[in-house]
Amino acid sequence: MNKPMNSRIKELIQQLGEAIHDSVSESDQISGVVRDIRAEGFDVLLMLEATIGLNEVGAEESEEASAEEGDTFTKSDVSFLKSLRISLPEDPSEEPETDAKGE
Repeated sequence: MNKPMNSRIKELIQQLGEAIHDSVSESDQISGVVRDIRAEGFDVLLMLEATIGLNEVGAEESEEASAEEGDTFTKSDVSFLKSLRISLPEDPSEEPETDAKGE
C-alpha cells in the first residue's frame, strides 16, 4: 500500500537534494580535479543525477528487518549500488579466494 507523499516529505527530499549539491560543490577533492582538468585546457561541465527512493515501513517492521538482516543489503540498497555500477557477490563464497600469503 503506497501512501501519498505529504508536504513534509517533499520538503525533506528537497533538503536532501540541496545537501547533496552542497556536498559536491564544497568538495575540495572535486574542485581540485576540476582545476587540474582546466589546467589541461578543458572546461568542465559536471552533471549529477540522484535518484531518491522511499519505502514506507512501520516501526515494528523496521526493527525486525534490521535485526534479521544484520550486515546484509536490502533490495533498495542493492538497486542503489547497481545504479552506481557497484556489484556485490550473491554469496560470500563467490568472493575471490586468496592463499595464506594474500595472493
